[in-house]
Amino acid sequence: MIAPVISVGTETDLIQLDVADLHAGELVDLVRAREEMLVMVLSGVVDVVVDGEKLGRSGGRSSVFEGPGHAIYAPPGAHLVLTAVGGPAELAVCSAPLADDPAPAARLIGPDDQRIADVGKDNWARNVRTVLGPEHAAGRLLIGETINAPGNWSSYPPHKHDDHRPPTEVQLEEVYLFKVEPAGGFGVQIRYVDGGVQEAFTVRDGDAAAIKAGYHPVVAAPGYSLYYLWVMAGQGREMVPFLDPRHAWVQEGR
Repeated sequence: MIAPVISVGTETDLIQLDVADLHAGELVDLVRAREEMLVMVLSGVVDVVVDGEKLGRSGGRSSVFEGPGHAIYAPPGAHLVLTAVGGPAELAVCSAPLADDPAPAARLIGPDDQRIADVGKDNWARNVRTVLGPEHAAGRLLIGETINAPGNWSSYPPHKHDDHRPPTEVQLEEVYLFKVEPAGGFGVQIRYVDGGVQEAFTVRDGDAAAIKAGYHPVVAAPGYSLYYLWVMAGQGREMVPFLDPRHAWVQEGR
């Protein structure tokens, strides 16, 4: 079963996010005529068939908190069939319209293909796994995973990427899909725009958020680890956020 989580036209201009929950032996059939697609295997294992040819097997972790995951990239028009093997599988299907450049071929992405780093320090330290970054072949999508330890902040110091003014800032809209461990816990997503919206809302396991504008830090509640899949697309494939000048000193160490 596949269900829309974030939809183009209502919450975003470019990014579509769907989640598929598969029983053992169940399959999902995916094709996007004009959009490139990355399927993140959140948990479980799937057999991967692209345009009738078996590409291999993807996945293996039982939880997003277990370690880096696996993914499948597919260009526009590719016919992707994924079948859960040996148990259930949960998949995040991320797609966005292709930019002008031709898309690369379908491929499997594993932990060794990702850029994994500990970012920040003190109570704003987090682990970031860049699954599809600027250095990876793709048309428009930028995708990764972030883990906050209990009580820790991420997207901090607060940053934004809603104004296209390179090299200072590159415009990218963004979508988050959250997981919490233990599952009964929560985090808090904050979003604020200078002279505009100021909001904070609770995020729980399975929640999602669409961020088209503003600074958007995230914090995990004490006692609970917080994961989020982040998906970005916009006017470039550079990740150049603009730090809130009022809080940039935290990173600069003054």
